Amino acid sequence: MQRWRGLEAVPPGWGRSVVTVGVFDGVHRGHRQLITRAVERARERGLPAVVVTFDPHPAELVRPGTHPARLSTLDRRAELVAEAGADVFCVIPFTEALSRMAPAGFAHEVLVDRLHAAVVVVGSNFTFGHKAAGDVATLAELGRRFGFACEALDLVSDREVTFSSTYIRSCIDAGAVRDAAHALGRWHRVDGVIVHGHKRGRDLGYPTANVAGPPHAAIPADGVYAGWFRIGGRRLMGAISVGTNPTFSGRVRTVEVYVLDVDENFYGHEVGVEFVERLRGQEHYDGIEALVEQMGRDVDTCRAILTATGDATGPDDTGAARPNGTD
Repeated sequence: MQRWRGLEAVPPGWGRSVVTVGVFDGVHRGHRQLITRAVERARERGLPAVVVTFDPHPAELVRPGTHPARLSTLDRRAELVAEAGADVFCVIPFTEALSRMAPAGFAHEVLVDRLHAAVVVVGSNFTFGHKAAGDVATLAELGRRFGFACEALDLVSDREVTFSSTYIRSCIDAGAVRDAAHALGRWHRVDGVIVHGHKRGRDLGYPTANVAGPPHAAIPADGVYAGWFRIGGRRLMGAISVGTNPTFSGRVRTVEVYVLDVDENFYGHEVGVEFVERLRGQEHYDGIEALVEQMGRDVDTCRAILTATGDATGPDDTGAARPNGTD
C-alpha cells in the first residue's frame, strides 16, 4: 500500500480511482465497511482504492482544546487500512484553509482535480466543507456535475447501538473494553514506548513495563485489566494497571503492564497494549501486604481470562457480551 502525505504526493499522471473519505479514527467496523466497499468498487473497475483521512483531527483545529481522545495512531490506522485491502492511504493535513473550503471547492480540488475520483464511497452521515455545509445529497449533486458516482452506506449497528468513534470512546472511558472491542472488531490497543517508572513493582515482586502513549490517546478508565502485550511480533499475557497508584499517593496517571512469565528489559521498545477485560476499579490498600496479595489474585485471574481467550482477536471470537449502551 502506498502512503501519501498531502495532495502534493499524488504521483504525476495519476489516473482515476475509487475514493473513501473520513477521519477513520480506530478504523472500526463501520469504517471497514466503507473501505471494503471502496476496494470492491475499485476491483470491479480495475482502479486503485484510495482512503483519504486528515491529520490532525479536524476538531483540534475547529474547536481547540476539545479534541477527542485518539483511538489509534496514524501509523496504526495505516496498518489497518492496508489490512482492509486499500491501495493508497492519503493523509491530508487539516489546515485553516482546508476548514474554510466550501463543499464544491473540496470536491473539485481534492476528489476531482487531484484524485480523479470515479466513485466516492461515504457513510450516510457524511458531512464536508466549511461548517460541515455539505452532506451526502450535496456530494451526489457535485458528483453529477463533476463526473463521479456517489455511494452512501448505512451505518453499522447492533442492538440499536450505532458503531461510531464517539460510542467507542465512551465505552473506553467507562472501562467497558469488551463493548469497545465489539464495535472495533478487535481489542482496543494503546501504542507507546516503554519508559522508566518508580520501580515499585519490582520491589513488590511484580515488575511492570511503563507505557508512555502518544498525546490524547484513548486510555481506559482507572482499574486493572487483562490484556495482551505486543512487542516485536510477539503477543504476551499481561496484567494491566491504569491509574495513579493511590496506595503510594500517586498523582500522575500511568499505564503499567506486568508481563506474565517473562523477565526482560523492555525499556525503549515500542509496544502495543491490548485491553481484553476489566477486572476491577483502582483501590487504595492500607498496607503493602494486602496490595501484594490482591496483585497475586489479579495475575491469576488475568491468566485464566487470557488462556480462555486464546488466539481470538476480539470478543466476537469468544462469545463475549455485546454492547448495551447508546451512542
